Amino acid sequence: MSDPSQYVRERTQEGRKDIRYPDAPEPLAVAVYDNHCHLEIADGETGLTLDEQLERAGEVGVIGVVQAGGDIESSRWSAWAAESHPRVLAAVAIHPNEAPAYAVAGRLDEAIAVIDELATQPRVRAIGETGLDFFRTEEAGLPAQFESFEAHVALAKKHDIAMQIHDRDAHDAVLETLERVGAPDRTVFHCFSGDDAMARVAADRGYYLSFAGNVTFKNAQNLRDALAVTPRERILVETDAPFLTPVPHRGRPNAPYLIPVTLRFMAAELGIDLDELCTQLAANTLAVYGPFDA
Repeated sequence: MSDPSQYVRERTQEGRKDIRYPDAPEPLAVAVYDNHCHLEIADGETGLTLDEQLERAGEVGVIGVVQAGGDIESSRWSAWAAESHPRVLAAVAIHPNEAPAYAVAGRLDEAIAVIDELATQPRVRAIGETGLDFFRTEEAGLPAQFESFEAHVALAKKHDIAMQIHDRDAHDAVLETLERVGAPDRTVFHCFSGDDAMARVAADRGYYLSFAGNVTFKNAQNLRDALAVTPRERILVETDAPFLTPVPHRGRPNAPYLIPVTLRFMAAELGIDLDELCTQLAANTLAVYGPFDA
């Protein structure tokens, strides 16, 4: 597509009972950032434009987002969004579930070369989301996932930017790969999905753990246990919008303006003041990705 701003994906509404966007939560007193979202995906009854997403977020104290790509087209859109909007930074990558399809088509090297070029742009501050997914990809596709993951690690180090990891049912393999090839200086486990033992390992290695709305889910005690043992200076917060909408809005469309719901839950779980948590997480975001106004 010659004009990346025109790219859009639509989330399926099949089987979903309520596709209304929730009401806005009470605004935060201390501003924060959404560390991972997919705002190129249209969701809800009418969808929200990028400008509408950013306006709603700003009204509740979410003053910036990191927009993540997962293939060539969405990565180009992410880079365009960051270049066009001062409250957006971009992450670009070939998602692990997309890597096998590129490999079968003989285009994986080409796709990674596109990511390499996009990463030269000043507002592209991360390679992501990349990693391993043993849930959706069958065994035949795993070699392409490993090849892609290791190539993305190299790109993050080459460009001296952060890396956002997608890890689904692949905890040990992701940790082993990072140890073997050497992790980038700023490595983030997007939508952390491990337990407290994995959280300790990741934090000890200097990685960041980004928690999404699923930390509020009833069946996610492993995430709450992980949150409890993660050093405050290694915690990030994200939406993964339009997915993983926090309780009590689970199943409805997610968006950056709902970050306060997750943050209030996290502060209660940790037994700390909300403003204190927001201050720490905002500082962590800037330490990973750099300033949004530069």
